[in-house]
Amino acid sequence: MTMRLLPFQVSICGVPELPRFAGRGVSHVIGILDPGTARPGAYADLSARHHAEFRFHDIVQPEALRLAPSRADVEALLQTCESVLDAAPDHVLVHCWAGISRSTATASMLLALRNPGREDEVFAALSVIRPQAWPNTLMISHADDILGRRGALVSALKAHHIRQAERSAELRDLMHEVGRAHELPEQWRRK
Repeated sequence: MTMRLLPFQVSICGVPELPRFAGRGVSHVIGILDPGTARPGAYADLSARHHAEFRFHDIVQPEALRLAPSRADVEALLQTCESVLDAAPDHVLVHCWAGISRSTATASMLLALRNPGREDEVFAALSVIRPQAWPNTLMISHADDILGRRGALVSALKAHHIRQAERSAELRDLMHEVGRAHELPEQWRRK
């Protein structure tokens, strides 16, 4: 499915999965980590010719002592994604800590950049690449605004969240655990 959106492979993972990509032809890495955390040692084993790293927490609402993804962060991510697209990559690996939220939001932006009007396809492709994808809504909201998609990315994300919630009790539980139950459809929010 991603071949119809982009002419190269896109992979998404969490930090613990990074070693699996050593020797797998990764040309570009986009990493999102929490501020203050150490760079993963597995970076040394990736043969990527380009590596970009961003640092903010996986939150969707302001919290004390935690850094939310800002509009400026998303602008910088989109610029990086544009540079990656212009470089004709072979295989792009996007990661965050768990490979569920920040990385999947970033991969969504990468897929969406050159595919305006195909936002629903972006999230369908994302589900194939990373079945447990639950993109960070704040990042997607910023991207929607920056790219001038007039709510199309946000709307497609909401439809994706509904499909994911219907499909996975594990994801529903995770959203409750991390304080993001408000992103779930009403019927799955715990009272």
